[in-house]
Amino acid sequence: MDYKSKTQKKKEAVSLQKLGEKLVDLKAEQIKEINLPEELCDAVIFAKTVKSRGALKRQMQYIGTLMRKHDPAPVQEALDHIEEGNYKKALAFKEVETWRDELIAGNKPLMEEILGKCSDADRRQLGRLVRNAVKERDNNRHPRASRALFHYLTKIRDIQD
Repeated sequence: MDYKSKTQKKKEAVSLQKLGEKLVDLKAEQIKEINLPEELCDAVIFAKTVKSRGALKRQMQYIGTLMRKHDPAPVQEALDHIEEGNYKKALAFKEVETWRDELIAGNKPLMEEILGKCSDADRRQLGRLVRNAVKERDNNRHPRASRALFHYLTKIRDIQD
């Protein structure tokens, strides 16, 4: 039998409560995707509806108590998977943003690279969108064409992944 000091037990309880807080921060669809015990799932969903600060604190402590009854490893693994997905989405968004800015700045080799990388990319449409965005930038107009270019780049990048 492993001896755990009172401090160690408290640290574990706090870490489980923080894990529960991460669960509460998720969207309802994401919570349902994680294979949580029914009692814990209900407690997390209820915590999302609580408005009172004190009541929320008590609910979070309750979630921490429920987390101690169940193995937290699958929950932590699912949260890591969700966070990794969010990180990848952010990286993809930044990449498309950079592509758009570089294309508008006149980076022709990048256009060839994108056309080679994304098989569904249409050279004519991409060229037209870039020309419109450049013209729009030069005339200090509202960035409608720049947004259209961004959406097109996002679409062809998502198809490629």
